[in-house]
Amino acid sequence: MIRELGRPGDLGWVIKAHGEIYAREYGWDTSFEAMVARIVADFAAGHDPAREAAWIAELDNHRVGSVFCVDGGSQTAVLRVLILDPAARGTGLGGRLVDTCVGYARNVGYKRMTLWTTDGLDAARNLYLRRGFRLTGEEPQRRFGADLVGQTYELALVD
Repeated sequence: MIRELGRPGDLGWVIKAHGEIYAREYGWDTSFEAMVARIVADFAAGHDPAREAAWIAELDNHRVGSVFCVDGGSQTAVLRVLILDPAARGTGLGGRLVDTCVGYARNVGYKRMTLWTTDGLDAARNLYLRRGFRLTGEEPQRRFGADLVGQTYELALVD
């Protein structure tokens, strides 16, 4: 199931899941977890509930995923901190999280949605591409203790 973020422990789970999963699967260091902690803290400290929201995916009453929709200015929503626990991959929850975020952004009137990710996150990239996102920029970077290619994707939310 997909539910709105807001239960005790949700915020900490999002941070912990990102730190542990990305360290285990990609060897990323704690600077990634710190970045996610800042995103989550900013959301918790002052998001606009009329324009921003976040969701948790649950499987068998356990948190297994998250996604946030935040205001990027200029009528642009930003998809942030999408994650799905490896145990929940292949269940369709990842796609449902993205669809929930995109649908919300459309419903509250954003004109476009952007996201930043890195190369090598093939499952997430495929979710984005299947929903019409297009790659709009790439840049080699040294982040999170690894050499990466940062990627920006964009989706028009209106015709």
